[in-house]
Amino acid sequence: MNVHVATRGHEGPALLLVHGWGGDHRVWDALDFGGRRVIAPDLRGHGRSPAPATGYRPADLARDLLPLLDEPVVAIGHSMGAQVVTALAVEHPDLVSALVVIAPAYGADEAEERLIPGRLAALRADGADAASRQLGPLPAPVTEQLLATPGHVLAECYAGMYTVPGAFGVRRESARYLARRTCPVLAVHNVPQAAQWEAGLPGHPRSTTVVWPDAGHFLHLDHPARFVDLVLAEWGC
Repeated sequence: MNVHVATRGHEGPALLLVHGWGGDHRVWDALDFGGRRVIAPDLRGHGRSPAPATGYRPADLARDLLPLLDEPVVAIGHSMGAQVVTALAVEHPDLVSALVVIAPAYGADEAEERLIPGRLAALRADGADAASRQLGPLPAPVTEQLLATPGHVLAECYAGMYTVPGAFGVRRESARYLARRTCPVLAVHNVPQAAQWEAGLPGHPRSTTVVWPDAGHFLHLDHPARFVDLVLAEWGC
C-alpha cells in the first residue's frame, strides 16, 4: 500500500517519525530536528493515507513503511507508533539502527487489560467518539486528527495492538516480543511504573529508559525542544 509521507531535511541518518493512534504526520511539526532527514508517514487509515477494511496490526502498519526506507533509520514512535516501530525493528532489523519509543502502547498491566474488551466494543459501536472519551483531553490538533480518523480504523488498530493473535500490547506478550529487539532502545515514559517495568526488561546494552513525570501522554509535544535534544544527544547526532 502507498501511504502518504512528508519529508524534510537531507542530513542523515534519517529519522522515521511514526505518530500514534488517531494521529497523523502533522503531530511532529512542532519538533525541529534541524537539517536532519525526517520521514513522517501517515499510517494506513490515518491522515491522507488510504483506509482499507483490514491490515491494522502493528506488523501490517510497519510493512507499509518499507518502501519509504532506503537505509537504516532511527525509528521514533509515539504510543501506538511505538508498537509499529518495535514491529519494524523486530521483523526488519536491517532497517532500524535504533529505536525511540514515547509513552509506548505496550506493557498494559492486569488492571488495564481488564478494560480492553469493553473499550474495543465501544470503539466498534461509536468510533472516534468512543476514542475521544477513552483518551480524555488532548492537544487541539490531535483532537482534530482523531475525529477525522474512520471508526473502523480506530477499532481495528486497537484490536491489532491488544486482542488479535500475535498482539503484544498486554504485559506478558510485550515482554516476549520486546525481547526480540536487537537494536538499542531509548524509551521515554511519563508514568514511573511503566518506565520501571521497561527498564527491567533484557535488551541491548546501549538501551536507556527515562521518565518525565511532569509530562502528559504527549510528552514530545509538552516538551518538544527537550525531546529533540534528548534524541540527538542519545544517538550522537
